[in-house]
Amino acid sequence: MTPGDVLWLFFMFSALQPVLKQRFLEASRQRLILKIERTRKSRVILLVHRQETMSILGFPVVRYIDINDSEEVLRAIHMTDPEVPIDIVLHTPGGLVLAALQIARAVHKHKGKVTAVVPHYAMSGGTLIALAADEIVMSEDAVIGPVDPQLGQYPAASILKAVARKPVERVRDETLILADQSEKAISQVRDCVRELLADKAQEKTEELARLLSEGTWTHDHPITFETAKGFGLPVRSDIPAEFMDLMNLYPQPVRHQPAVEYLPIPRHSEGGSQQ
Repeated sequence: MTPGDVLWLFFMFSALQPVLKQRFLEASRQRLILKIERTRKSRVILLVHRQETMSILGFPVVRYIDINDSEEVLRAIHMTDPEVPIDIVLHTPGGLVLAALQIARAVHKHKGKVTAVVPHYAMSGGTLIALAADEIVMSEDAVIGPVDPQLGQYPAASILKAVARKPVERVRDETLILADQSEKAISQVRDCVRELLADKAQEKTEELARLLSEGTWTHDHPITFETAKGFGLPVRSDIPAEFMDLMNLYPQPVRHQPAVEYLPIPRHSEGGSQQ
């Protein structure tokens, strides 16, 4: 074998390595999903978005819930017998209200028990889907969030407040149109939350519909397990370990310099004080 052959093989291996790694990840996910389905006798559906670009007051993202996602999730639900339980794993910053609401209503109508599993976070449209489930299982540090609508880069509730603070003659026509759309959007989302919670947090349905949809907090405000439980939502924190293992098979694309680094091994106390 000549040095040229070795160099050619090196380049071929380098080109194939990402493809082989991705195929290995996909096969590992399929095996673990099958194992969970057999153990829990359920249909497992994952809605996982990576490559998020976070901001302070909102969620402009590269990946989000879109119509393609809703089509795939609805197809999976329709392929499932009505009496078969569904475990829907949510790891998403949210997305289009239309797509999220389509999924949420399909989840809500499913006769079998639907469990929304939130390993880390399910914000905005992800929260809307979680509210439609019969039960939400979160890890202790996971969060959900408000579902107040956003118009472009602005929260609908903030547009209404801005318009209310100025004389109407000093407000541009475009802003007045945005305010009209904002009022309708908030009303529509509030009605949707009320619809999804009607058979769960009955005493607090109206209060929750208002809190979650009317801009009480910033759009990225984290609602923890304890807060969700205090709201009367059907939440649990005993998330099965298999779902956390499954999330490890959805790695964030590696950057040249990792922002978080540690030795990936369990660390146990050795007893007594450590020096």
